[in-house]
Amino acid sequence: MADLIDLSPIDAYNFLQGNPNSSILIDIRSSMEYLFVGHPLNSVHVAWIDEPDWDVNPAFATEVLRMVEMRCKGLDAKTEAKVVLCCRSGKRTRDAAAVLLAEGFQHVLHVDEGFEGERDENHHRGTLGGWRFHGLPWEQC
Repeated sequence: MADLIDLSPIDAYNFLQGNPNSSILIDIRSSMEYLFVGHPLNSVHVAWIDEPDWDVNPAFATEVLRMVEMRCKGLDAKTEAKVVLCCRSGKRTRDAAAVLLAEGFQHVLHVDEGFEGERDENHHRGTLGGWRFHGLPWEQC
């Protein structure tokens, strides 16, 4: 069985740039986080947990499979494509990755600092790490 691979935000960005036809960046945060906090440029959104009930998305693996098939055409989505997961601080991606690995995905990676990183001593995110902290391309609505 495949294992989850940890990548720093910079390594994740470089990995995605080096594998544009065989990789996909999936932001698994809630819809509100994705839209209003911002998200990595060229990422796709598949919520792991979302409003209104904040339950785990029972169709998560199916939705990821659909996105991978659309983005990584010509590759077997589960055995050849590389799925990079991103959340707020790199914690939710571990649970989401476990589901994908159990469903047969062979190449699952995650951004270990997430999009915003851990909270600092003032309980602010974005000052200690994360995709945005490292100046990587992102956008918001």
